[in-house]
Amino acid sequence: MHFQLDKNWHLQPISGDTGNTYMGVNGEEKLFIKRNSSPFLAALSKEGITPKLVWTKRTGSGDVYTAQEWLEGTLLKADEIGTRLDVLEILYRVHHSQSLKEMLKKIGGKELSAFDLLGLYAENLPQELKKNQYLARVFRYQEDHLPESNLDECVVCHGDVIRHNWIVSEESRLYLVDWDSALLADPVYDLGIILGKYVPLTNWPNWLASYGKKPTPTVLKKAMWYATMAFLMRIRKDFKKNDLIQMNREIEQLKKLFNY
Repeated sequence: MHFQLDKNWHLQPISGDTGNTYMGVNGEEKLFIKRNSSPFLAALSKEGITPKLVWTKRTGSGDVYTAQEWLEGTLLKADEIGTRLDVLEILYRVHHSQSLKEMLKKIGGKELSAFDLLGLYAENLPQELKKNQYLARVFRYQEDHLPESNLDECVVCHGDVIRHNWIVSEESRLYLVDWDSALLADPVYDLGIILGKYVPLTNWPNWLASYGKKPTPTVLKKAMWYATMAFLMRIRKDFKKNDLIQMNREIEQLKKLFNY
């Protein structure tokens, strides 16, 4: 499918969850274009966390298109995420940026507590997942071991820091992209995603210390809780997309983590 944004730009869809991302081509120029992206993107671009924002345009239909520089880069490999210091540096900058927090609040960024996350998983949960005895046991454990949440201490979280959202440019600069899931939450919300998927359990204390968080027993328990919830949420998402192969992979990873 090809269609025009205007007489000069031709958009070619890029595969993805939203169906709103395109490669924009104008002669020899190429840009990454997204429809109805979060207005938070401008602030992230200014901070150098995402690729440079080139322009924003509103169409007659009311849709807003944002264009960023096109990177001929590569995605991080799974075994790189838990070892690269620049991953930690970007997360730390995002989580500790007061300006990003104020901007996300200004545009209505939602706050999410641990209790809210339980509710998101349980809301309209498909019957097939409800009947899965293993997943039900994990969820009950999560309910019984809910970590403390202080919404006053919420920070900007990306919300989906899996490897597909980490891009390394040809100049070896790392960017964190796709901020549609951005929210205000405990920073361990992001950290738990990475720890659960990409960092061996024995390395969790060192990884957290490198990020700048003292790996106390309380922090490690909270990281395990959020890592487990991240798996449950991805399993739910994969099932709804009918991607049962990926769903079963996530369940196997969850078993290795939770049974430990």
